[in-house]
Amino acid sequence: MIDQPEPRRDMSSEERPGAIAAADAWNERYARTSQLWSGEPNASLVAELEGLAPGRALDVGCGEGADAIWLAGQGWQVSALDVSEVALDRARAAARRAGVDVEWIHAGLLEASLGDRLFDLVSVQYPVLLRTPSNTAEHALLASVAPGGHLLVVHHVLDDRRIAQAKAGGFDPADHVWPADVARVLDDDWTVEFEAGRTRNVSARAHHHHDVVLHVQRRA
Repeated sequence: MIDQPEPRRDMSSEERPGAIAAADAWNERYARTSQLWSGEPNASLVAELEGLAPGRALDVGCGEGADAIWLAGQGWQVSALDVSEVALDRARAAARRAGVDVEWIHAGLLEASLGDRLFDLVSVQYPVLLRTPSNTAEHALLASVAPGGHLLVVHHVLDDRRIAQAKAGGFDPADHVWPADVARVLDDDWTVEFEAGRTRNVSARAHHHHDVVLHVQRRA
């Protein structure tokens, strides 16, 4: 097994320009349309939380807030972070309409300065987290989970055609963290609850219909 998770740290000066560029890109993408996502909670989140008692949850890359709002409606105390202020403005408005309270954090995972705030659930749905030689993002996710807590990482299944399409659009999947990358850094403190593919029940216009899901629990 690989060594223990690294302590959470602030971004280096080298990382900050990339984070700013990412925020600008996401703001521009959200600004092109009045609603980018479906507004419904992700099916794997709903399925994997069945039977879990609500606690403190962190939604990483929350977008327009559908997952965070659903969690709050189920009784979770939710913190939700995203790099896009445009997305967070929509999330805040949606939460007000739903009548739920969520802590919205304008930051990426590594710059959020969560410190010793440990969560009973860390949900990471289709993340855009950069891979590094030291597995910084993976360790940050693991370090955010409280003893006895759960980490859920969900991403799209990409075949060769979709990988080629992503690269043509300027996104190389190999540069980013996937559920398998998180699985590789688990040590004996973690139990795998579910690690498999899952078909998404989504509209016909959606680009991706198959996901890979990693659900792990930290030893209490």
